[in-house]
Amino acid sequence: MDALLVDKLLPAARGLAGALLARAPTLTLDWQQRSRSRFGASDDEGRALAVVLPRGSVLRGGDALVAVDGTLRRVVAAAQPVLQVRAQAPFALLRAAYHLGNRHVPLELQPALLQFEPDPVLADMLRRMGLRVDEACAAFEPEAGAYDGATSGHGHGHGHGHGHGHGHDHDHDHDHDRAAPVPDGVGDGR
Repeated sequence: MDALLVDKLLPAARGLAGALLARAPTLTLDWQQRSRSRFGASDDEGRALAVVLPRGSVLRGGDALVAVDGTLRRVVAAAQPVLQVRAQAPFALLRAAYHLGNRHVPLELQPALLQFEPDPVLADMLRRMGLRVDEACAAFEPEAGAYDGATSGHGHGHGHGHGHGHGHDHDHDHDHDRAAPVPDGVGDGR
């Protein structure tokens, strides 16, 4: 049987009735898989899928995917190896987030912990900073980032002028959304 083409993403399953989504087969994927826009996988019913989404698309647990035949798949964030960072003081956790962000590490922020994919060098650095670093197996949902239009649902225009008087104009209207909506039938071979 050929793989079923899945080419539409409904972030957070917006607009779908809960009962409809609850009956949909699931597609359980780790972060590496969910951060790609094109891949092959099988849903929990064993159906082979060819996922082809607009470049820059990122899947999150709770999203819905729509196949070309109109069927739905509910995305589930798979449990995977992660490092969880905890601190006695909120500032220590904030400091850890700064250092990890400075290294462009995909990072999940929770009120009492930080979570990222295993990296022994970073774990050692954090331990030297006095933080507790534990290995765990959990769903991983890193922050989307300021310029990630695929998951944030909003643009990031820069139409602003500054009267700083330092010889150049700061008006630069442009949009950082990398995953602009793609009209039906464009770029998907139909």
